[in-house]
Amino acid sequence: MTIDVGTLLADRYRLEAQIGSGGMSTVYRAFDTVLERTVAIKRMHREIAEHSEQLERFRREARAVAQLNHPHIVQVIDAGEHDDTPFIVFEHVRGETLKERIQRAGRLPVTEAVAYAIEIARALGAAHDRGIVHRDVKPQNVLINEEGLAKVTDFGIARTLEEHGLTADGRVLGTTDYVSPEQAMGHEVTGQSDVYSLGIVLFEMLIGDVPFHGENQVAVAMKHVREELPDVQALRPSVGAALAAVVDRATAKDLEIRYPDTADLIADLEDVLTIEASRRGEATGEATAVLRSLPPQKRRRANLRLRRRGLLLAAVLLVVAALVFAAVQLLPDATTRGTDQRPSAPPVSGERTISLSQNAAHDYDPLSSDAVKAEHPEDTGKVLDGDPSTAWSTENYNGGTFGKAGVGIYLDVGSRTVAATNLSYATSTPGWQATIYAAKDDGAGPPSTVPDPGWVEVGSVTGAARRANVPLRTGGTRYRYYLVWLTSLPPDSRSVSLEALSLLRRG
Repeated sequence: MTIDVGTLLADRYRLEAQIGSGGMSTVYRAFDTVLERTVAIKRMHREIAEHSEQLERFRREARAVAQLNHPHIVQVIDAGEHDDTPFIVFEHVRGETLKERIQRAGRLPVTEAVAYAIEIARALGAAHDRGIVHRDVKPQNVLINEEGLAKVTDFGIARTLEEHGLTADGRVLGTTDYVSPEQAMGHEVTGQSDVYSLGIVLFEMLIGDVPFHGENQVAVAMKHVREELPDVQALRPSVGAALAAVVDRATAKDLEIRYPDTADLIADLEDVLTIEASRRGEATGEATAVLRSLPPQKRRRANLRLRRRGLLLAAVLLVVAALVFAAVQLLPDATTRGTDQRPSAPPVSGERTISLSQNAAHDYDPLSSDAVKAEHPEDTGKVLDGDPSTAWSTENYNGGTFGKAGVGIYLDVGSRTVAATNLSYATSTPGWQATIYAAKDDGAGPPSTVPDPGWVEVGSVTGAARRANVPLRTGGTRYRYYLVWLTSLPPDSRSVSLEALSLLRRG
């Protein structure tokens, strides 16, 4: 039940216009007669206020958001009751919602989309630090003010991580276009659920549409549980590999692969913003403001990248690159020479990619019934060439299985050995499974079969995403050989294709 425009709430706030309505409340633009300023007021529907659980949720929103003071969160100013119905007073944001921006403009400029994702992630991070999960991250709940700044609003179904019992078990809260798999299944919801929803928002900003459609909300929710997101690069080829990898990791269904928190996501998004601004030679809209807000080191790197234009400078860089390449080729350490191999997923914070020569990758097929025992050895170098258009693949197998325990590809880091902490991959055939093994150098090459005592299991991949970092449990032990032992083909596929493999280590 709404109330008339012109009503004075709490002898202070005069309602001027209705600007929104939802299942629990109606939002008005109002005038604060005490401080003489425009505000936004969310007033709970009278019939909802009669239910104690819903009333508690509404009051919890006021308490939760009032704790937050952040430039990218709509600020709570006041709260009260009128005719036994509670209301919350917010700052009034002039502008439009992010959803309206997307509907009006279609897909957003890449740097602008990344900039908004950074601002939203910073807001969510501030909430998570206070133990508050938003639970309904969507572009409708992001306001873009007249200066282009993004502000997150509507923590209407947010709850603190310490509170329990206020939501019935198994009940799905949130908009299913953006709902995380665990939330759709009624499982525990944490900050990682907000990360997933933000990943879907980023996808929509880049593509202009949500990834899944269905006959009803439940059908859409189940697609988030069961189906892989469409490849953002296939839908928009101008999106760089680093940005595509961020989207993939943010929306990973496996919580071990998904970003553990917004801090790691923000770090990768900030790196991507400098990369994308450099690729385009400029940054427009909110991207310029976000670039100015980066940490000093990243800001300097972004400014440097943006200045690197012109044929003369390009020629100088080519000369320098040639000299560096020649010098690096003379170094004795096999782990630091060869091609500038880029990780197929963004590096984990505090880690760096181990540079490998292009002949460091080898196929591995010890269980083959034929004499050749090979899996396209001529193509193994393609996982290290830095070119996403080239790939190594297994042979084609019928019947949906390898017909044996597995096949693989391994990386030889050289005689110096390393304690790798992550293995990064990119694949155009997601859904396969693998076990990651490592072996020391005994002077006779890698162990000749699997299983073998020489191979130590250090990681695994279940339902491979298109790009991911796989944590390796090396415990600081240095190994020479790292084997991706493929044990299961993707659904409806006869082979596995890998476009990139890389190893990461700390420091």
